Amino acid sequence: MSTATKPKHIGRNISRIRELRGMKQEALAIAIGMSQQTISNIEGSETVDDEKLNVIATALGVSTEAIKNFSDEAVLNIIGNTYHVDNSSAINYVCTFNPLDKLIQAHEEQIKLYERLVQAEKDKVEYLERLMKGK
Repeated sequence: MSTATKPKHIGRNISRIRELRGMKQEALAIAIGMSQQTISNIEGSETVDDEKLNVIATALGVSTEAIKNFSDEAVLNIIGNTYHVDNSSAINYVCTFNPLDKLIQAHEEQIKLYERLVQAEKDKVEYLERLMKGK
């Protein structure tokens, strides 16, 4: 009894790997000296000849086997297994405030301090003027 496995859609795999790399079709096309339309056609094809596949794999920084065996399920499994969060020992490395907001806040506090110093000097001058008139 043999189980028929659904053939891999190589073009779709190329498309998904390209997207995961954050690369547009145009960028891949330029990298391998083809037109964007050609890349679009390749990504729509269920099969891709080995020569083109080698060139594309090199441009994407993966092996031809990685393209042939790629599956979204495998990626999700890797992500799920790699990024397991155990809250009992989790350490938060994420910045919990916006540094720019803190800088602006410090600047505003500095302005208020200068305004208070200027007001104190004005009050001192006014006090001294009143003392002078009193004599």
